[in-house]
Amino acid sequence: MATTAGATIAPLTAAVALADTPQAMAEAQKVLAAVGRLEDADTALSMAAEGAALYGQEKVKQDGYAYCSQAVELAEQGEFRESARAASKALYVALQSGNTDLLGKAYRDLAIAFSYAGQLERAEQFATLALKYPGVDSTQVNGPAHKVLGDIRSRQGRFDEAIAEYDQANTESSAKFRPLVQASLANALIQSGDLARAQTTLNALPPPTDAAQRAQLQRTRGKLLLAEGKPSEALTLYQQLAASTVNGDAGFYRAWALDGVSRSEQALGRDTEAAQALDQAIGEFDQARARFRSDNFKMGLFSDLQSVFERAIALHSKLGQADQAFDISERSRARALLDAVAERAPVNTGETSALDAKALQAMLKPDEIVVAYHSLADHLTAWVLSHDGIREVKFPVALPRADLVRLVDAYRNALIRVSPNAPAVSDKIGQLLLAPLQIPADKRLIIVPHGPLHYLPFQALRLDGKYLIERNPMSIAPSISIAARLAEKTPTTQPQLLAFGNPTINPEVADPLPGAEQEVRELSQQFPGAKLFFKDQANKDNFEQNAPHARLVHIAAHAMADTLDPLHSKVLLADENGRPNYLEAKDVLGLNLSNVAMVALSACESGLGRVENGDEVLGFTRSFLSAGTSTLLASLWPVSDAATEKLMTTLYADLAKGVEVQDAMRDAQRAVLADPKTAHPYFWAPFNLIGNWRLQVTR
Repeated sequence: MATTAGATIAPLTAAVALADTPQAMAEAQKVLAAVGRLEDADTALSMAAEGAALYGQEKVKQDGYAYCSQAVELAEQGEFRESARAASKALYVALQSGNTDLLGKAYRDLAIAFSYAGQLERAEQFATLALKYPGVDSTQVNGPAHKVLGDIRSRQGRFDEAIAEYDQANTESSAKFRPLVQASLANALIQSGDLARAQTTLNALPPPTDAAQRAQLQRTRGKLLLAEGKPSEALTLYQQLAASTVNGDAGFYRAWALDGVSRSEQALGRDTEAAQALDQAIGEFDQARARFRSDNFKMGLFSDLQSVFERAIALHSKLGQADQAFDISERSRARALLDAVAERAPVNTGETSALDAKALQAMLKPDEIVVAYHSLADHLTAWVLSHDGIREVKFPVALPRADLVRLVDAYRNALIRVSPNAPAVSDKIGQLLLAPLQIPADKRLIIVPHGPLHYLPFQALRLDGKYLIERNPMSIAPSISIAARLAEKTPTTQPQLLAFGNPTINPEVADPLPGAEQEVRELSQQFPGAKLFFKDQANKDNFEQNAPHARLVHIAAHAMADTLDPLHSKVLLADENGRPNYLEAKDVLGLNLSNVAMVALSACESGLGRVENGDEVLGFTRSFLSAGTSTLLASLWPVSDAATEKLMTTLYADLAKGVEVQDAMRDAQRAVLADPKTAHPYFWAPFNLIGNWRLQVTR
């Protein structure tokens, strides 16, 4: 496969170079299509390879269909990675036995898991593969696969294509599955504007026996009334729905009903009443149990709970209530964490409640300023919070979320490619995102990103001809409520270092990191008595036994973000007994790290979670902070060994002298920036300082 992939590089380069001619454009399209097919095959092959490895480790081998049953059950629980693993075992059994009926069902289950997780490209690939193997009873594969494709098109806003897929699913589904297809079809018809057919489809649906699905169907009827321009009738329906009960989950469905009440009030021109209803809805969501609800997807209601918070922010902002809009933004971040974990791992209670603007103002020092962003669908908003008060920032350029995603992606790509144009681009982004804030130089900044801005290295943006890190000491926080609590809890720490470097792992998985070992040995010289683990000893068991008792923890290793399920993002600690035993984000959440003042993840892309329409879902950032760690260092892209060594040794030398962590990080990044060989932001800007910005090492 590697040879085939390599063979595409030369024609692709040539096509791009000559892309100004129609012939070259056509050639480029062919090459890109070939690359796409190759990636599809690699994806399926990689899942089959993982299935083979997992199946080989099973002490009791099961029937392939049993693995399919497990995959469906796990997907319903929101365990997407475990669901994919079960389906991959079914895939392996199917390929080994030549059972095409099982093969179609394995691909179907992979499509469902990736669709539920929001990984739409992969979901489409597996659904398309499933349709090639309809099996003994085609309704078991074709109906669900076409519904997944319809769900994907709906979430992409391509409603005509979604309707076509749902229509196909309707003709190829079992009688039991068909009502779910029709419910999804009705929602797509409403979105497309075909209200007459949506009404006909809804009227033909039999009343669901399940109370939750009945509530979901009523939500759809309310959506139709609003689309028909009947807000008074919609208001009555939603009020009735808010007053009804759903056993065991009443708060969740009442919250969505109140969201409908708010939409109806807003359609009637009553913004104040609409905002009040949304505030009630958010109160209900705060109380509702966080878990994955597959009924949302089954009924075609791809409800992003964060959209309720976003509507409330926009409404309070419109009403001139900056402090209330900011408070709701903070509450949305706490809820994003709860929904990410969804009862699958323990969460520190300090992370699940937000402090209001007044409480936070009282906790800030005169030289500290918080900048909290919130990326809404149609514009970016921000608040500047200081000891003196709060103000909302209006950006001259709206910056809708989709544009912001493209902007951040383009800048990150320029940085990672070490493009000479990156500094000029950082000037332009600085003018867009920083200049309107009117922050004086030398003030201490705590930046709270949102959505795609989690991927942006703010330290590498330029303002007034300087990089932000040259102009202001700065740090990042997933939530200022969390960071402020951590800063109060752990103002100082003892110089006790625990470090892991260059773990021994299978070379087929990742290359050795001799530079990481050198990095650890050098920085540890600042901390006499440091406890160091290298190679085979840099393993998960030693981490779990020692980290809870350490004060400063440094890990120099590979890391991998899991985009399907961020709780399975992993640091590649050493193999044990010849098998991988990596440290996953889920494992970290299960540890008590409240004694740990700082964790430094000197690893590639260790700070990345998964970002969708709302806030980040979860990655190592939230898992370490939730486990009790006060301060975290994590990277945004693959890092340079030499530059990282320089940055980390400078940082730890400052810490050992008692320099506050925000100043130490600033010194470290400027030290790498000062060398002409590493002056490009690629070398010095990947690491974010996250959480407690006031930490100081004292002897």
